[in-house]
Amino acid sequence: MTVSDHHPGPAPAGGLADGPVAVLANPAAGRGRHRDLLPEIMDRLAGTGRDVRLLTADSAQQSRAACVAAVAEGAAALVAVGGDGTVHQALQAVAGTPVGFGPVPAGTGNDFAMDTGFPVEPLAAAETVAAAISAGRTRPVDLARVTAVDGSTGWYGAVLAAGFDAIVNERANRMRWPRGRRRYDLAIVVELARLRPRRYTLRLDDRELTVDAVLVAVGNCPSYGGGLRICPAADPGDGLLDVVVGGRFSRTALMRVRPRLYQGTHVDHPLVTSYRARTIELAAEGITTYADGERSAALPVTVTAVPGAVRLLR
Repeated sequence: MTVSDHHPGPAPAGGLADGPVAVLANPAAGRGRHRDLLPEIMDRLAGTGRDVRLLTADSAQQSRAACVAAVAEGAAALVAVGGDGTVHQALQAVAGTPVGFGPVPAGTGNDFAMDTGFPVEPLAAAETVAAAISAGRTRPVDLARVTAVDGSTGWYGAVLAAGFDAIVNERANRMRWPRGRRRYDLAIVVELARLRPRRYTLRLDDRELTVDAVLVAVGNCPSYGGGLRICPAADPGDGLLDVVVGGRFSRTALMRVRPRLYQGTHVDHPLVTSYRARTIELAAEGITTYADGERSAALPVTVTAVPGAVRLLR
């Protein structure tokens, strides 16, 4: 769970402040295939006439700390070069502040950048961000705030997974072998053999539900996992969160419906139900959630849509 020391509201309206541009880059993102582009990305940002500073970090925790420090020291903009994990760490620093934020997609999964309208090609995205910096232009979009049972809070931009996919992620992160994508594939096989519906309690604003489900996702944006449109109707500008619940799926039925997530047509399946709310309280036994693909809080949690919580450089 990402812990925040403050509980800011929406970012205030207005243009981009004076100050430097901080850049968080993950050279290992996307298996390093965009590593050589970083000098060109830095050049494009330097073309704005502002001081551009590359942050130093060797871990997710250090990345988050470096971003928080850059914002505290007066950065006017923060640019995250990497995938959803890199974006997630940066969002913890800029949420609820007037600091402009630019995701440059260079990871295996770039769902937040794609769903908020940034180009898929890293240099094109960098040019979009640089143009916004030069013009002093930002566009507010929503984020989701997660509050754990101990009161700690964190932010996410795309989707919170709280069902089968979260369980698979948790197992994969405990495994030492194999490496890379094969570890995740093996975790799917292991957890499919253990698949069972779990009892969830959901409070959607003032409505309370009890459901048996294998899949629960809370989306600020439509996609997670590198293009799986789990919450296809989610809109990061509507001040609401979309909740998609997959009910009592068998192993076979779950695997058959999974390919439909790429088009978002799984929501038409009779075992899938969708809801929309501003605040969601979600509880179940033995589930650790994953937000933007990063380990978040164990259930129960409260997830709240915060309108205009981040100012995108678009």
